[in-house]
Amino acid sequence: MKKLIFIAAALLTMHISQAQQALWGGANIISPEIKNDNTVTFRFVAPNAKEVKISGEWMPAENWQPGSTLMTKGDSGVWTYTTAALTSDLYSYYFIVDGLKCSDPNNVYQIRDVATVANVFIVGNGKGDLYKVNKVPHGSVTRRWYDSPSLGLTRRITIYTPPGYETSKQSYPVLYLLHGMGGDEEAWIALGRASQILDNLIAQGKAKPMIVVMPNGNVVQEAAPGESSLGMYKPNFFLPNSMDGKFETSFKDIIKFVESSYRVKAEKGSRAICGLSMGGFHSLHVSRTYPNTFDYVGLFSAAVNPLAKEPIPFYSDIDVTLKKQKENGCKLYWIGMGKTDFLYKDMVDYRAKLDAIGLKYTYVETEGGHVWTNWRVYLSEFVPLLFK
Repeated sequence: MKKLIFIAAALLTMHISQAQQALWGGANIISPEIKNDNTVTFRFVAPNAKEVKISGEWMPAENWQPGSTLMTKGDSGVWTYTTAALTSDLYSYYFIVDGLKCSDPNNVYQIRDVATVANVFIVGNGKGDLYKVNKVPHGSVTRRWYDSPSLGLTRRITIYTPPGYETSKQSYPVLYLLHGMGGDEEAWIALGRASQILDNLIAQGKAKPMIVVMPNGNVVQEAAPGESSLGMYKPNFFLPNSMDGKFETSFKDIIKFVESSYRVKAEKGSRAICGLSMGGFHSLHVSRTYPNTFDYVGLFSAAVNPLAKEPIPFYSDIDVTLKKQKENGCKLYWIGMGKTDFLYKDMVDYRAKLDAIGLKYTYVETEGGHVWTNWRVYLSEFVPLLFK
C-alpha cells in the first residue's frame, strides 16, 4: 500500500512539474551549457525558422560587431551550436533568427550596454573566476543621490564600500572609477563586474580595502536611463556636453559629497582615479585639473583628444597642467591599451608628450581592441597597485 502511495505521489509530482514547465514556456532547455572542457553549447527552439545564427564576443570581430556563425537545426526544431574551448572570461552573445536579433530565452542573465541588451555567461578556471560571486566576504553597493551645484542637478552615483565597512570605525582610501561614452553609473557594476573584482581581490589579500565611487560622466543626466525623472526612454550613445570640460569642472562636487558622507582618508595618497575610454579622458583631465589631489591615475584605452572640432578653452593648457602634475608627484600613472584599439595612435602621441616632460608612467599593452574584456583586466591589474 505504501509503495502504491509513493508511486502515485511521484507521478503527481512529475505531472505538476511538466505542467509548470509547459505553463512557463515548454521543455526545460539548457542554454548556455558550459562544459568541463570550457566548450559551451547554445540551444534555441525555433522549428519554423529558416536560419538561426549566434553572435558572441569570442568570435573575430566584423567592424565594430562580434562575428556570427550558423547554428545547426535538429529534428525537434532545436538549433544548437558548440564553441571550441574558450579561455576563462565573461562573454556576451545574442541570436539572429531569420535576420532578427533576439536574446536567449533560456538565459535570464543579461546586461545593457547603451541601447543594446545581450545575454552573458562566465567561463571559469582562470580570470573569469575573478568576475564570479565567490564564497568570500562581500562589500555593499549603494545608489546614492547627491547635489551638484556646478551642474544644477541632483544626480545619482554608485558607491562600493568594502566588506566590514558598516561595522568598522576606520577610514578608507577612495578609487574614483569612471565609465566610457554611452555608459553611466551602472556600467562598471554591470559590465565591468567591479564589485566582484574588488571582493575577490580584497579576499585574496591582493588589494587594500577601499571605497569605489562610480559617478555618471554624462553631465546632462540625473542618472542612468530609466532611473531619473525622465522615465524610461531609449538610451543614446552621443549626449550633449560630452568631453567639453563640464564634467571635470564639476568633479569637485563629487569629491565633496564622498568626503562628507563616508569615512575616507581625505588626502592625496589615498585618492585614485581611473576610467575607460571617455572615462580615461576624464581621468587624465580631472587629475591634471586638480594636480595635487590624486596620487594614482589609470587610463584604460583612454581617449586623449576632445570630440569637438573647434578648440575648447578648458583643454588648451594641458602642457602647463601636466608639468604641474609631474612636479607635485604621482605614485602611479598607469596606462593600458589594446594593440588593435582605434585610439592606439593617439595614445602613442600622448605617451610621447609624457616622455618629453619626464612624467613617469607604467604602460601595459594587451591583445584586442576597445572592449570590456580588456577593461576588466585593466581594473584587475590596476587595483592591486593602489595605496601601497
